[in-house]
Amino acid sequence: MFDELTRMPAEMSSDSRRQLLNAVTDLFLLDEAPSEESQAHYGDIAVRSLPHLQTSDRRDYADRVAATPALPRDVAVTLASDPDADVAHLVLKLSPVLTDTDLAAIAVSQSQRHLVAIAERSRLSESVTDILVERGDRQVLHTVSANEGASLSDKGFDRLIERGGDDSQISLTLSTRSDLTPVRAERVMRIVEQLSDEKGLWSKANTEAVSLARQARHQRLEIKLLLADLAAGSRPLDEIVTMLAEEDRAFHLALVFAQMANLTTDQALRVLMQRDVSGIAVTCRALGVGAGAFEAVLTLRARRLIFVKPSNEDDLRNYARLDPAVAERTMRFLKLKTKLA
Repeated sequence: MFDELTRMPAEMSSDSRRQLLNAVTDLFLLDEAPSEESQAHYGDIAVRSLPHLQTSDRRDYADRVAATPALPRDVAVTLASDPDADVAHLVLKLSPVLTDTDLAAIAVSQSQRHLVAIAERSRLSESVTDILVERGDRQVLHTVSANEGASLSDKGFDRLIERGGDDSQISLTLSTRSDLTPVRAERVMRIVEQLSDEKGLWSKANTEAVSLARQARHQRLEIKLLLADLAAGSRPLDEIVTMLAEEDRAFHLALVFAQMANLTTDQALRVLMQRDVSGIAVTCRALGVGAGAFEAVLTLRARRLIFVKPSNEDDLRNYARLDPAVAERTMRFLKLKTKLA
């Protein structure tokens, strides 16, 4: 069927193409593991149809397929590069198909609204964040500074301070990030306190924000002690996992998984926050995390990720059936594969 559909007549109307694309998409999305051939045929239909669709139709289509893992990359790039930011927004924010190269190319060529959408992704590499910090306007800088999934290189952090250091919102948001190194944290806090002293314009809300910044610094010290307790075996893993998950401290939770599973922080954060629950389920099972603590992790994911299932019941049942020995072997295989890559 896809072979026949790729030979679409050039004279098809916009409405006919929309109807055809919607029908083919219905079929494509029914297949959870489409073959490369099916993806290629579907991608050809979609890419050839999109330029002929009205803006509202492109937006509706983009919103529908934005988070689809099997979406052909050329379709994702076409949607993410659409001149209309409303079409591109959800794809830029959610698509697991887009690579750092794709995001970087879009970040250097598209509008500020495109950059905001990129800045909202649950994870961003340092190379992409560097571009956002260099090209972005105030809204982009605010979004990046508040996104703990956006990794900041030393260059990117310095540039963000340079461009937004006199902006109280950026400074305060940066100061509450849980991923700040001690050096970066002290630097930002000095700026926050300097702004407070010099401007004398701090409202009650800003005063509370400064308090939050100090609380974040306390949490950074706390996680060091928790990691030390874990290494010494003096505190149960389930207790720490549950506490951090209930407090919505995703980055600190990733630090725990990284230490316990011998992963990098970036790997642990990716496993925790990716669309597919399998990775974090295997990690938790291999580490011996109990069902209650794993449920707390699922609840954190539900708060953070808009594409997760509303109910945890199926995931909890599957977790209970997951053989710990199988989980451990899977973890060893994945870590070996990562080292060889």
